[in-house]
Amino acid sequence: MSQVKSGDKIKVHYHGKLTSGETFDSSAGREPLEFEVGSGQVIKGFDEGVTGMKVGEKKTVNIPVEEAYGPRNPEMVIEMPKDRFPKDMEIEIGMPLGMSDQEGHQFQVTVVEIKDAVVMLDANHPLAGQDLIFDLELVEIVGASPLIIMP
Repeated sequence: MSQVKSGDKIKVHYHGKLTSGETFDSSAGREPLEFEVGSGQVIKGFDEGVTGMKVGEKKTVNIPVEEAYGPRNPEMVIEMPKDRFPKDMEIEIGMPLGMSDQEGHQFQVTVVEIKDAVVMLDANHPLAGQDLIFDLELVEIVGASPLIIMP
């Protein structure tokens, strides 16, 4: 029976938890996650966690911060003047907002503090600074990406 290796396209069911036991994501009740191992589509620790698995195998992997979403970066907490928000907008702590940078790249921020004249927005990934735990079940190895051999 073959084992997962880099370049394989696979389908996996997963249950993602924080070290506190709190679930942050799961494929339960949905189609399994399909991705190409080693392509950068998932975090490094997830890629490494499925490598070597066989179809039907289940395992739990502990992914440290460095192989997940990285440490929290305090420089990614920014001040936005309140007058930049729509006048009728009800701003609340914990509220996710979409923003775009000068190049037009979209990203999500979260309201973390509301002051008199400014709103503090956190552009860190919501799971930055967290060690993660994934319960994995390999459902299928769909196939490997074709190799391009140069003459």
